[in-house]
Amino acid sequence: MKDLFQYTAGDSVIHKLNPLTRILLAVAVCAAAFVSDNLYYLVGLLCFDMLLGLLAGVFGKALSLLKGLLKISIFLFILQILFVRKGNRVFWIITDQGLILAAKVVLRLMIACIPLALMLAVTQISDLANALVQVAHVPYKYAFTVTTAIRFIPQFMEEMADIMEAQTARGVEFDTKNGLKKIGMMLPLCVPLLVTSVRRTDAAAAAAEARGFELRNRTSGYKKYPFHWCDLLAVLVCAALIAGAVII
Repeated sequence: MKDLFQYTAGDSVIHKLNPLTRILLAVAVCAAAFVSDNLYYLVGLLCFDMLLGLLAGVFGKALSLLKGLLKISIFLFILQILFVRKGNRVFWIITDQGLILAAKVVLRLMIACIPLALMLAVTQISDLANALVQVAHVPYKYAFTVTTAIRFIPQFMEEMADIMEAQTARGVEFDTKNGLKKIGMMLPLCVPLLVTSVRRTDAAAAAAEARGFELRNRTSGYKKYPFHWCDLLAVLVCAALIAGAVII
């Protein structure tokens, strides 16, 4: 999952959408997941997430993210069925309502995480920032802050992996099956990661200032981001998803 947020070039229908339309589509899927209380509709939304990955040509990343969410999903599922006591008892202290609620929580987690990650995987961060400024009229400093935070996510993941490899070479065993022990070993790694992050932030701030950060405005970008027929179709899909969640 290290390359999950890395941009994947392509010529798919999703790539042809306006950057804001892609984000709107992901947000609409997330909103529909939390509005709907129908288990079958949630399963359909999860299938729709995987269809988005297939249409965007990043089905492998979607599948990888789904596998990565399974561990935390199983943990949340067990917590829900143990603490929800309403409904008819099925086995021991497990009830039918507990099972249904646990399934909904797990499905909503997956549905909300997958589309946002996929849209970021098919959208260049610079295009997202410029579209926010030109189309949505967001001040450049706010758009730059948001997109820079997104850009640093894969870099921080790579740096954490490098730090763990360095500690492993010194004899630290991170492959232990004891979860609490593994967390205890990873906490000290946050200190060098924090120091590296501060240095990277200072360097990025100096580079942005040297390139005239304060002079950027809505008309500074040379690339335009018009809306096409596919964007209208995507907006209709967003409306249909939310309407379906409300009705069903």
